[in-house]
Amino acid sequence: MTPELSIHDHVATLTLRRPQQANRLAPEDLAALSAHVAAVNANEAVLVLRLQAEGKYFCSGYDIGQIGSARGVSFDQMVDAIEDARPVTIAVLQGGVYGGGTDMALACDFRIGCDAVDMFMPAARLGLHFYQRGMERYVSRLGINMAKRLFLTAERIGAREMHACGFLTHLVPAYELTHTADQLTQTLAQMAPLALLGMKKHLTRIARGTLDATDLQRDIARAAESDDLKEGAAAWAEKRTPNFKGR
Repeated sequence: MTPELSIHDHVATLTLRRPQQANRLAPEDLAALSAHVAAVNANEAVLVLRLQAEGKYFCSGYDIGQIGSARGVSFDQMVDAIEDARPVTIAVLQGGVYGGGTDMALACDFRIGCDAVDMFMPAARLGLHFYQRGMERYVSRLGINMAKRLFLTAERIGAREMHACGFLTHLVPAYELTHTADQLTQTLAQMAPLALLGMKKHLTRIARGTLDATDLQRDIARAAESDDLKEGAAAWAEKRTPNFKGR
């Protein structure tokens, strides 16, 4: 079954639904994921996009038998769309993350995992040369030494090391995984939209070395002139929860 999108208030959720195949991705899944991200981007109410999966594994990457297929949306295009998504993104990792699935997770702003999670990148073992932005994500998130270790040796590492190297932004017991994801989602959804989404966009560009200074200054000015900044200051002074409108 192709990935499913659900939207409730300010939160969109993308769910991978091939648990019997360890959520291995087929060409139709790439197209579906890309279309879902585009739909979320077009919905200005959505501030948070969660990526999750059914079953024991989060994602085992792309179907090896389909490598080299030129039809439709490519794997790297789909992952780039996740990194470039307008909302803040959270990957909720309940199990193994393998191959291209690791890059899907790294494309998200937050990666919450539990002790059952492990990962490896088998590209060199398969004879596959990984694509540019995927390697850039590994280097910018994990550092050059860890990126080389994972890409060049195909070594499998567990949850604690994934957290130590920065692959996981949060590591919690399995029974706290959903609760932690819900708490983070709620926290993000309560932030001022202009500041939240603007800073997410520009921080991602800074990490990639593609900052557009003019666009950054435009977003800074927009937030400085917003009603939300006045509301945030008033709520802080009055010790109450702000009511942001995104304008």
